[in-house]
Amino acid sequence: MNYGFALALGVTFGLPLAVAFASHAQAKAAVAALDGIAKQPEAAGKVQTAMIIALALIESLVIYVLLSFFMLNGKVEKSTDVLAKTPTAAVAPAAAPVAAPVAGYGVQ
Repeated sequence: MNYGFALALGVTFGLPLAVAFASHAQAKAAVAALDGIAKQPEAAGKVQTAMIIALALIESLVIYVLLSFFMLNGKVEKSTDVLAKTPTAAVAPAAAPVAAPVAGYGVQ
């Protein structure tokens, strides 16, 4: 696999994937905290403090991913540079394949 291609895939899918998992984790943490507060209202202060710390740690992971996204984004080649390096024969579209008729499917 080409290094540039792998890097482009990592940059393209890394941040959205991390954000999706982090938002899911934050939702689960909030649901668990609210469930705990609903079951034991007297422990609301301790549960809320633990939830805020957990949400801060989850969000810090997303910030680290965002930082690495910006660092890797500068290393990805521009598409115009990649196309300039590509031979013209590889860029030309190939002829469309013609399907051979199969007996029994409209061919007599």
